[in-house]
Amino acid sequence: MPHQPDQTKTDTHPSAFSRTWGYLNENVRPSGLAELELLILTFCIGLQDAISFPDFHCFASNQTGNTVFLVLAIVLPEANGDMFFTANIGIALGFFLAAAWLTGQLGHIIGARRRGWLVLCNFIQTCLVFTAAALQYIYRSPTTGELVLDGAQAPSTLWAIGLLATAAGSQVVQSRSLGMTEITTAMATAAWVDLMIDPNLFVLRNRSRNRRIGFLTTLVLGTLTGAFIFRRIGSPAALVISGAGKLLVTVMFMFNSAEKPKVECPEDSA
Repeated sequence: MPHQPDQTKTDTHPSAFSRTWGYLNENVRPSGLAELELLILTFCIGLQDAISFPDFHCFASNQTGNTVFLVLAIVLPEANGDMFFTANIGIALGFFLAAAWLTGQLGHIIGARRRGWLVLCNFIQTCLVFTAAALQYIYRSPTTGELVLDGAQAPSTLWAIGLLATAAGSQVVQSRSLGMTEITTAMATAAWVDLMIDPNLFVLRNRSRNRRIGFLTTLVLGTLTGAFIFRRIGSPAALVISGAGKLLVTVMFMFNSAEKPKVECPEDSA
């Protein structure tokens, strides 16, 4: 009789789809590359905040300042339109918190360090920043470069604030998931304090101190760069550069090393 192929044997080589799916579901581990990615995101946030206050009279990511202004708006409503714009502050803080809540809660379900989740979040944040840049380009005078349609109180401005704050809130939550809390990518107060009180501040090898210094330095450089671009070219260009930086990090997440699976020790036989 002719030889019949063994139907019980199955192909042990995974398909391209299953390999890709497995790769996207790996947990990214804290590493030097992850530090670099967070510093790039910090630079991008510096660009955004450098243009958000002059344009919008609020911060897109620094919610400490927005919280203080919101309280002042409640106590001193007559200062609205002079010292600050209450609607802008409310939009920035509200969208930031909503994005942080959504990103954090979904991260608990999906896996905050999963490569695919990190890539997806960063891609969405990138799209939000580019959309805000487009709004800024559209609603600016081609001759003066100034905001038109009631300037800082225009509907387009509120949309731009909401988009940038949403991207920032999601980014901050995402940065915390990588386990390097010294690089928050946005808020500097805690980093300054933790740096000053570090008992090993002057020790040669101190990774936490180095991360904080790198974060603060990058935030300052991003803000200085954003201010320079704002003065010479205009805020839309700063947002485009910020979006490009976030897009770069989105691609870079595909090359991070993954956490090794934990090997369970076999139980001792009775």
